[in-house]
Amino acid sequence: MSIDWNDYSCEDFYDELVEAPGKARDCVDGLLQDLEDLGHDELVTRQEAADVAIKEMGITFTVYSEEGGAIDRTWPFDIIPRIIPQSEWDRVEAGLRQRVQALNLFIDDLYHDQRIIADGVFPAEVLAKSVNFRPQCVGVNPPLGIWAHICGSDLVRDADGTIYVLEDNLRVPSGVSYMLENRLVTKRVFPELFEHYAPLPVDDYPSQLFDTLAALSPRPADYPEVVVLTPGIYNSAYFEHAYLAQQMGCELVEGRDLFVDDDDCVYMRTVDGAERVDVIYRRVDDLFLDPEAFLPDSALGVPGLLRAWKAGKVALANAPGAGVADDKVVYAFVPEIIRYYLDADPIIPNVPTYRCMDSDSLAYTLEHMETLVVKPANESGGYGMLVGPASTKAERERFAELIKKDPRNYISQPALKLSTVPTIIGRKLEPRHVDLRPFILSADRQQVTMGGLTRVAMRKGSLVVNSSQGGGSKDTWILPDCAKD
Repeated sequence: MSIDWNDYSCEDFYDELVEAPGKARDCVDGLLQDLEDLGHDELVTRQEAADVAIKEMGITFTVYSEEGGAIDRTWPFDIIPRIIPQSEWDRVEAGLRQRVQALNLFIDDLYHDQRIIADGVFPAEVLAKSVNFRPQCVGVNPPLGIWAHICGSDLVRDADGTIYVLEDNLRVPSGVSYMLENRLVTKRVFPELFEHYAPLPVDDYPSQLFDTLAALSPRPADYPEVVVLTPGIYNSAYFEHAYLAQQMGCELVEGRDLFVDDDDCVYMRTVDGAERVDVIYRRVDDLFLDPEAFLPDSALGVPGLLRAWKAGKVALANAPGAGVADDKVVYAFVPEIIRYYLDADPIIPNVPTYRCMDSDSLAYTLEHMETLVVKPANESGGYGMLVGPASTKAERERFAELIKKDPRNYISQPALKLSTVPTIIGRKLEPRHVDLRPFILSADRQQVTMGGLTRVAMRKGSLVVNSSQGGGSKDTWILPDCAKD
């Protein structure tokens, strides 16, 4: 059965591939014709082949059930790619570089002179109530002055085509392994498309990540000892931990594999004896990193690790304490942060945001909850928020009480009409809402992935793209031009 793009309706949303029923966007008219030539039945067959490939490749993620159990699931993937012209991506990339540079300056300032507070740009109250500010890190000077070496910023596009930053993930951002695997699977099921189109590559990310980590080494060496620290096999992102370690040629370790000796250096236990570690790409949350400095009952960390980091004997990425900027209330101040440190306007805007700690914003939020998305400061994965248009009166009343009890802990934003991409649903193509998580690396230089992880809300009408709540993913193509080769 053939595809008729005249039957594809994206209503009043911005669709990334289809401008109007039967009309492709300028840079994808050839791709839509190729998909049309394949037809529905062939697309469904290739989607099934992709599902089989993902199972064979062992691409999984973990979902935690309400009963406390962990369930491994195959990675949900839709084969229709999302397309972004390079001319548009160049501006997005510049905006991401600007944003992360400012955030690193902000974090460093908070742990030193706090000039931004003294100058009245950022409220002391917000910092005082931050659950991610680590007093243990005050005065520390991490290598190159960088705290957030790996950042994943979530981008969304509204109905008018404007791209916004929705949030910044600066603690232990995940998802990049799925970006890499999505490209491999897409090449496998659509080999003929890669003969005609040349999406910019993403497969150099592991080498870029290794170079970023190696640049932090306290010992000048051609090949420093870099390890990936994982909480273990039951962590939801364990597949990614193992994948990145393997791709970089690094050891994957747990806390029990490392120890800090009397010289404040970190060593790895090996069959050949102790081996010094230079850089730790840690995928363990701050509070579990070091039972001497943080939670004393943590079995996931390494006793003395913070002491070794402070002594400059080991580098940690991301640095402990970087999460102080990974706060949705701090997010609301990022435009001011960029102007303060860089003396420039933000290249990519924030979603319009109401800070409930401000009386006027609080009143507006409480009065318009049915049209807003209300978010707590430090939840992630789509949990703990209220999507006003999809909420019940009882849910809004409950949230109103939570907001009144602790206004500093909440922000609200208008419910955006997220852009859509054609997605295989059953045996036909339907629009589904998407976001995009590119990854930004910072050390002696900045590097941005060519695209990122496109996440898709698989349920009709849903805006929740998180895989833990039923979301899927797509390959993201940055095309250098709009024509076939």
